[in-house]
Amino acid sequence: MENTPLQTLFMSDIGLLSLFTIAFVCGMAVYLCWFIRRNVLNAVESEDKPVSSRE
Repeated sequence: MENTPLQTLFMSDIGLLSLFTIAFVCGMAVYLCWFIRRNVLNAVESEDKPVSSRE
């Protein structure tokens, strides 16, 4: 029986846990990039508005 790294990653309990952790961290990185970009764009838009329209 040959035990390759891919076989260990997809077939063992610890491999599946590692795969889930890798996917979760990548998903969190995508969410943080989206969240930060959205807030930076909102901050830039609010700075561009004239002072009289701010309340």
